Parts: sequence; structure tokens; C-alpha cells
Amino acid sequence: MACEVRTTCPYCGVGCGIIATRDDAGTVTVKGDPEHPANYGRLCSKGSALGETLDHEDRLLFPQIDDRQASWEEALDLVAERFSRTIAEYGPGSVAFYVSGQLLTEDYYIANKLMKGFIGSANIDTNSRLCMSSSVAGHRRAFGSDTVPGVYEDIELADLVVLTGSNLAWCHPVLFQRLAAVKAARPTMKVVVIDPRRTMTCDIADLHLQIRPDGDVALFLGLLAHLARSGGRNETYISAYTQGIDEALNAACSIDELALSDASGLRIEDIRAFYHLFASTEKTVTCYSQGVNQSVCGTDKVNAIINCHLATGRIGRPGMGPFSLTGQPNAMGGREVGGLANMLAAHMEIENETHRARVQRFWSSPRIAEKPGLKAVELFEAMAEGRIKAVWIMATNPAVSLPQADKVKAALEICPFVVVSDLTARTDTAKLAHVLLPSLGWGEKDGTITNSERRISRQRAFLPAPGEARADWWQLSEVAKRLGFAGAFSYQSPVDIFREHAALSGHENAGTRDFDLSGLIDITADGYADLSPVQWPVVEGGRRDAIRFFGKGGFFHADGKARFVAVLPPSPRSDRPYYPLNLNTGRIRDQWHTMTRTGKSPRLSAHIAEPFAEVHPQDAADIGLIEADLIEIRSPHGRAIVRALITPRQARGNLFVPMHWNDEFAAEARIGALIEAVTDPVSGQPASKKTAVAARRFEASWYGFAICTERPSTISADYWAIAKTDGGYRIECAFTATERDWLHWSRETFAIPEDVEPLRYADNVSGQERLAFFDGTRLLVAVFLAREPVAVARNWAVAQLSTDHEDTRRRFALIAGRPGGDRPDPGAIICSCMSVGINEIVAAVRNGCRDAETVGHRTKAGTNCGSCRAEIRGIIDGCLVAAAE
Repeated sequence: MACEVRTTCPYCGVGCGIIATRDDAGTVTVKGDPEHPANYGRLCSKGSALGETLDHEDRLLFPQIDDRQASWEEALDLVAERFSRTIAEYGPGSVAFYVSGQLLTEDYYIANKLMKGFIGSANIDTNSRLCMSSSVAGHRRAFGSDTVPGVYEDIELADLVVLTGSNLAWCHPVLFQRLAAVKAARPTMKVVVIDPRRTMTCDIADLHLQIRPDGDVALFLGLLAHLARSGGRNETYISAYTQGIDEALNAACSIDELALSDASGLRIEDIRAFYHLFASTEKTVTCYSQGVNQSVCGTDKVNAIINCHLATGRIGRPGMGPFSLTGQPNAMGGREVGGLANMLAAHMEIENETHRARVQRFWSSPRIAEKPGLKAVELFEAMAEGRIKAVWIMATNPAVSLPQADKVKAALEICPFVVVSDLTARTDTAKLAHVLLPSLGWGEKDGTITNSERRISRQRAFLPAPGEARADWWQLSEVAKRLGFAGAFSYQSPVDIFREHAALSGHENAGTRDFDLSGLIDITADGYADLSPVQWPVVEGGRRDAIRFFGKGGFFHADGKARFVAVLPPSPRSDRPYYPLNLNTGRIRDQWHTMTRTGKSPRLSAHIAEPFAEVHPQDAADIGLIEADLIEIRSPHGRAIVRALITPRQARGNLFVPMHWNDEFAAEARIGALIEAVTDPVSGQPASKKTAVAARRFEASWYGFAICTERPSTISADYWAIAKTDGGYRIECAFTATERDWLHWSRETFAIPEDVEPLRYADNVSGQERLAFFDGTRLLVAVFLAREPVAVARNWAVAQLSTDHEDTRRRFALIAGRPGGDRPDPGAIICSCMSVGINEIVAAVRNGCRDAETVGHRTKAGTNCGSCRAEIRGIIDGCLVAAAE
């Protein structure tokens, strides 16, 4: 009998509700929850494919010590003993936790409590430092607390939505579709996109400001000055609820129009158009994300944006306000429990003696951390210097995701004791662990997460724990008991932790702090099990009347007033003539973080199957690149080799490379290895959007494309990238050697026995060679090699892994690398949800479809999450232009 469970998506900060259904055979299907107020039934491509990521391939199923299987008792004893001994010899500051926005709030709470209240160090930081800590710092400077003022509904109620540093269409697709639907129904709504790249989000933009990297501060400073000059300030709001306007205005007015144009890289007419829109539109929401946060001046960018909303009083009212869009599912929950090294639980401040004493009293802890701990980049620098001697890493992969990732990897290699809790032992970080602890994953663990609009939702278990995997909160509690703190960590279930978390939020609060769940202190086990999505604050005696903050003041500085923050544009970085290009990193539509989960789904890899760099055509010409070439990118810290994607969407002088690929999926594509470890001086957030690099064509003598039923253990190639497909894997590769025995290479790479004879084709004139190996009628491996990037109908070729090859003609068609007339090639996948290729969309256009809706009706492309509709419209436009020529 099928079982339906309401739960929450484990990907981005939108926090979409999901209905997961598990049938009698154990197969899981997912669909959007129409009753969840974050998504109302919508799901993006990643959420839709969650059921495809739940296999146990590569799962860590039991504890390991130095690569051997161990019992939980032995592993936990060792972790406690090594941490205890390290603390005794070197002090609490010699140990650290590095945690993750993938943890549930209950896991996060226990980790923070153990480190700050019982070990007595604040050396607990999180990968959320990499995505939203500048927003936290900006909120605290302006509001006196880390408070997100608005709600998702504001985006739909606004008359102007400014999207800055946010590729909403790909990074928060469900919010993008909510916005796109409203704009289609109400065309008077205006959308401004501020981004160095022309992303798919620009598809609905009335104005795209292709800003220079880090030009945001200048742009919003100019806006503040314009508001003052044009009478756009709300003097009543400023006088009643704020401080510091004069200082902020003096800084803003110090930049003239020409200097502003130079700093931002924008035309004066476009700047004026944006300023006029903002000044004349009361209902304005400014959504910002990583393009704002991930900068050496990220906190100043946040405050420059907030200043403009404070100056107009456009905050805390329907359809108005600055809105931070968090990257991870529980980045907000981590902030609530003090998961950052410079925060205490329940939005209290580690620098505040009263707050420290309050938390210590509540926990009855023997000590409390007295100063901020090491932030993420600092933590691994301290490890490299030998100051951190034991670290516990949970649900994250810093050997890939942190800047100067090679240095992070080297630090982990020399750290005396590394513990990793994760789902798999195959991550770049897990391979460096002395102790591996198997954790529960999505669908197995039970607890809460908080999305970008402060909405707490339940993640519920609907799958049994595989092997000996255990919850992260349980692992932490068991180690705490072994450290001598059993009385404070005697939790039996997540609801015990949640009740304590809620009680701390209300402890000595009485409205003095924003974060308050005191209304849920007495929640029962059944009430927790059935908890519906709820926005905080939830105060004792009932819910808060208003779901927004600050519409009528009520800020959390001591005087109750907000602070304007005077900021200036960052000083120009020193010229680096040997590194003339700027590297920008970020996410793509169908992958998540370091692909531990999404890399398991064939359809999520079908859209983009290998790492790439977006390169402006003129830069490509200067480098000597042509389409499908490989590009080698270097910085002083590392190098990467990726496929070149030549596109005018990219600004001249800039490269964009996704953050996802790592040593499990490609030879040299850990883009974090190139990123300079410079951080915002206030937030400690790395500047992942602006690294000076050089680039050149990767000179390959041979290129290869292969499909196989089993993943090779090693791939001997100078460049390779592997992706999961239906029935097996696809591999792109390249070689610098001028000559090679390809039959021997194929047998060695794919472990093909000598008695399996290949079907082989070689053309010495064109420099092509092709081999295919069969087990009866089943294709095992096909390898396509050429002196130039291999021209093969890739998605058609991949489909041959699931095809019967009894017909000899079909085998020769495979060697030819192109389908017969009876089996059309779908082309590169555009719609991952419905697996629709570009050739199918083009055919629909040629048969009369003239818009994305009719293409969707004909092919189903774009009818699920809608993230591909901008690409579909681009294909339609291209076809119509070609037809008119």
C-alpha cells in the first residue's frame, strides 16, 4: 500500500513543500505540495528528480576508522577521546566543527550547544558562511538583529522587483515562476535585473543593468543620493524610526554621475532609468543573493540596498522591502541556533556579556564561548598553520567548496584528527577523514528547516535508515555524553531538541529579540509530527499579528531605531597583468553544491553534462578558442580545465564557471581551487565572484566521447568529465599525447576482458577511431575518438545503452555515431523535467509553434518547473530569425 508523506525539499532556501509517495516496492515519487505556502505545488527540476537520488550507491553504511569498518561504539569512543585529549593538551580553541545548511535545525542546535556551551569555544562555522553571512552582517548593522523583514508574497504584490546578484530563474526557480506568473497577469509590473551576466532571469526583465563586478555599492549609493535630490525620501519614517541619514548621504553624494558610471560600468541613461523607476514606485522589493553577498564589500552592498529602503520607508509593508534570498534549505535555521562562529543561539550576540550569561544559565553549561570563533576561511587557515588539531565536518565538502581549495585539502591532509559525517565516503573531503560517520539523508531524517521568509517546515522520514546510518543530532549527543555532558544531551528524539530550542528563543525575551518560538515550547510529540509550515515569531499565547517586521519601526537596536550605514565603493584592486580576466562562479539550473545528490540523477545531468566556462566571443577570439574547445583557466592558486561555451551573455573580460564539479565528476574542475581566499572584513564571507585569472586554449591532440554501463575506477586522460545516464555513464575526455593504442586504452579503462572482441572503425585521413564492445546483444562500451571535439549525437548515443543490439545494422549505426531515420536524435536536453531536446523543440517550431506555451503543449517542455522557458523562447526566436533570412 502506497504511503504519502508531506515533507520539505532539501535544496535551495525557497523551502518548497513536497509530497513523497513510497510504494510497496520501495519506489519513491515526488510532487509539489499544493498546500505549502512556499510553492503551492510547484517544484523545480531538482526537486522533481529527488526520487531518482535515493539509491544506496556509494552510501556510507557503517562507521569507518582509517578505511576499515568499525562499530558505532568504537568510532564514537575514538572521536570523544581524541577531542578530549586535544582540548586537554591545547585548549578548546584547538578543536572545531564545520557544519552545513544541509543539517536540520535540531542537528545544528546540538552542534552549537556542544561547542559553545560545553567545549567552550566558538570554533563552529558553517558553509552558510559562503552564501549569506554578508546579509547577516548587514541586517545586524541596520536592524540590530538578523531579521528578514518581508515574505514571499511581497514579491508578488510589488510593482517593481529589483533582482540584484540573483539568477532567480536558475537558483530559486519556484520563486521565479511565482514572479513570472504575476508579471504575465499584470504587465504593468516592472522587473530590473542587475547582473554582470545576461542570465535566464533577464528573460522577464524590463531593464538589465550589466554591472561591473562589485559595482553594486556605487549604484545604490547613487540611488540614495538621487532619492534625496528628487524628494523621494520619506522624512516621517526617517525621523521616527532611523538614525544616521546625514552620514550615509554625505558618503553617497561624494560620487558624481561620471564616477558612478565608471564604477558601475553602466551607461548614464540606464542608471537614470533605474533611479526613476525606483523613486516613482512605492511598492518596490529588492531581492538580492550571492552576487551581492560573495564579495569583499558584500556587507556594504547589503547596507547600501537597505539604506535606500529605509530612506523611502519601503520596508515591512506589503509589496516593499529588501529581501535576502538564502542559498541553502536551512541556512536560516542555522542562523537561528547560532551556527555561525560570531553568533549565539536564538539570535543573541556572542560579544554581548548579558547574552552570554543568559544562554549559559539556560543551558546550565560549565562554560560559554567568550569571543567569536574562527570563520570558515580562517578556520582552515588555522588548520594549515597547526592551530586546529581536530575538526568534525558535517554534511559539507570544503575540499571543493571553499576558496583556495587545494590549500584546504592540504590542511585537512596534515590535520591530526579529521571526522566527517556524511552520506558517502566518495566526496573529496571524506577521502581525507580518519573517522567517517554515516549520516541519515533526506527522506530518512526527521526535523525542521527554515526558509528565506522565516517559515519553519518539517522534513519527515519516509524511508528506513540504511545500514547503520544515524541522525547527526544523535552522533553529536553521543559524543557529548562521552565527554562528560550526559545530563545536558539526553535527548530521545528531535521534538525534545525542538522544544528546548523554542524555550531558549523565548527565555528572558519579552519582545526584546526578533526570534521567538515561545508559543511552541509545549508542543507535543503528535503536534510536532503534524506541525504545519509556520512563520516565526510564534509568541507565547498565540501568533504575532503581523508577519512582516519594521513597517512601524520596532528595530532591535537599544533605542529601537534602524541605522543608516555610511559606505563607500571598494578601492580598485591592484592590476594583475598576468591575470587579465575576472572569474565569476555560481550555480546552474540542474545541479546542487558538489553534486553528491544531484549527480545521481541522469536527467539532471542531461542538460549540462560537463563543467564549462562562459566566454565572451571577443575574449574567445583573443584566446584562440572556437566552439567546443577546452579552456584552461589559471590563477595564482590553482587551475581548471573546462569546456568553452562562447556566448554574448557573458560580459567582455569575464568568465563564468559553475561551482559544482569536483574530483568525483571531472579531472580538474574544482573551481574553488582558483578562488582567492579574500573575504569581506565584516562578515568573513569569501569573494567568490571576483578572482583575477588567465585563460588559454587547452591544446589537445585527441578528443574522446564514451558511453559505458559501469563507471570506470580510473580514467587515464588529461581531461575527463563523467555524468550518470539512464543505463550507465557518459564520459567526455581529451588527451595531449599524439599517439595512443586506443584498443588497449579502452580495455584498461573499462575493464573489458580480452575475449570480448570490439566492433572497430578507423579513418586515418580524418583522424577518427571508434570502438564498441558488446555482451551478446547488450552494449557495454562505445568509444568515439577524433582529432577535434567529437561530433556525435550524444543523447542518441546514450540511449543505445538501454537498447537491444541484435540487429547488426544498429551496431553499425552506433559506430557511425548518428541515428537512423527511424530513431530521431532529440538533441541536447533543454527541459530536464520532461527530457525534451532542442531538436524536438525546433521541430515543434517548424510545425507552427510560435511561443513557449504552444511548444509546451506539443512537447511538454517547460510545463513542470518552467526554468527552461527562457531557453525555449531563445530557440523559438532563433528559428524565426533563421526562417526570415
